[in-house]
Amino acid sequence: MNLAGFSQWLREQGVAHRISEEGGFQVLWLENPDHAEPVLAALDRFLAEPALRQAVEQQNRSPVHVGGRWQPAPRHAPVVLGVIVVAVLLAWVTAMGRNEFAALMMFIDPRYYDWSTFALRLDAVTDSLSGGQVWRLISPDFLHFSWTHIIFNSVMLWFLGSQIEWFDGRARLLVLFLGTSIFSNGLQFLVSGPLFGGLSGVVYGILGYCWLSQRKAPRFQFPPALVTFAVGWMVIGFTPLPEVLGLGRMANEAHLGGFVAGLLLAALMPARRL
Repeated sequence: MNLAGFSQWLREQGVAHRISEEGGFQVLWLENPDHAEPVLAALDRFLAEPALRQAVEQQNRSPVHVGGRWQPAPRHAPVVLGVIVVAVLLAWVTAMGRNEFAALMMFIDPRYYDWSTFALRLDAVTDSLSGGQVWRLISPDFLHFSWTHIIFNSVMLWFLGSQIEWFDGRARLLVLFLGTSIFSNGLQFLVSGPLFGGLSGVVYGILGYCWLSQRKAPRFQFPPALVTFAVGWMVIGFTPLPEVLGLGRMANEAHLGGFVAGLLLAALMPARRL
């Protein structure tokens, strides 16, 4: 049996390998011996289940994969694209958070509430929500303070979010977006107040979801080192180093809250299998 389809799938999962022919047999060589057991288990399924082989071959012919790499067009992930477009438009409308319109997008309106203590912050958000300002639970996602900020978040959201929209569906993506938004924004506000914004919490949530859900059912493409880097950067954010380097304060609690929310949602929602 030709293992070209299985080889393509392994490359998409980031498993370094090669396949050679020796004595009329195909030999699979792995760069990392730790991959041997899971790869052999996957190979047994690939050989034994025709439906699985067909699904892998169909994915390899997918319009969102070019040369085995994830390269979707805007029509493949319209929800993610819409979120990015709205974020860019609101960045322009708010002048990067510098005009009065930005106050309407914060978790509470800082002009009308005292948020100097935890108890006052809790009272403020309760009053805002009871007054019908429920949009504030997610509106800080669309508040950015520099073009570098929004470009980085948009690139990461497109790369990971588009995969969730394609493989797991728009409903799953919307649940993930709302869940990570509310949790990350709420935690950041309760710890430090309303002066924060950005899609970073959602991006961390999507990364956490992809990482854990991928372990249940491999289907996403991203380098494993991305998770290590993101978690390392989050840890650094809790130290004085970013301010020393002139990067300013980061929304560390939003990053942590989003990541934890993404992990929880990945654990609670069943992964879609090939």
